[in-house]
Amino acid sequence: MSYRMAYRGPEYGLSAEISRKIAGKRDPQVEQEVLEWIETIIGERLPNAPYEEVLKDGIVLCKLMNKLVPGCIPKWNTGGGQFKLMENINKFQEMCKAYGVPEIDVFQTVDLWERRNIPQVTQCIFALGRTAQIHPEYKGPILGPKMSDENRRNFSEEQMRAGEGIINLQYGTNKGANQAGLSFGNTRHM
Repeated sequence: MSYRMAYRGPEYGLSAEISRKIAGKRDPQVEQEVLEWIETIIGERLPNAPYEEVLKDGIVLCKLMNKLVPGCIPKWNTGGGQFKLMENINKFQEMCKAYGVPEIDVFQTVDLWERRNIPQVTQCIFALGRTAQIHPEYKGPILGPKMSDENRRNFSEEQMRAGEGIINLQYGTNKGANQAGLSFGNTRHM
């Protein structure tokens, strides 16, 4: 039995505008960089297909997580209909969160499966690449910028008190200003 997505017809109005805006955020060079990073990690050549088609069934994503965390996804679905394949994506998402990817960076299943927000999928994989860099056992290639380190500053009481006397001109000042003499809403007397 074949499952097909319902054809909703052409998009108009706000939904069409949103779709165009999301599609405008895609960068083929960045997507190619992601695919090359995945190929290097999993150690196999990916099919020569569009970015979203390579990732859609979640199999490549499961293989990627298994290389980063061996055995974390012991079994993934290679067939069985759309819901079975969508389970692969869900397994990947759960392992991303467990690995340390911030939840805000993890895409929703429909973002990939229905191609609603492919840039969010790319953002998630970049977040995974950043997160991998903070794991000491990871020795693979770098994807994206390094995750920032905490830079805590400790000021003494004396330094804190010295800062209270400085007027920060960036925000302006109204020291000494008040509303005396204003009569908003009153009639004007002549």
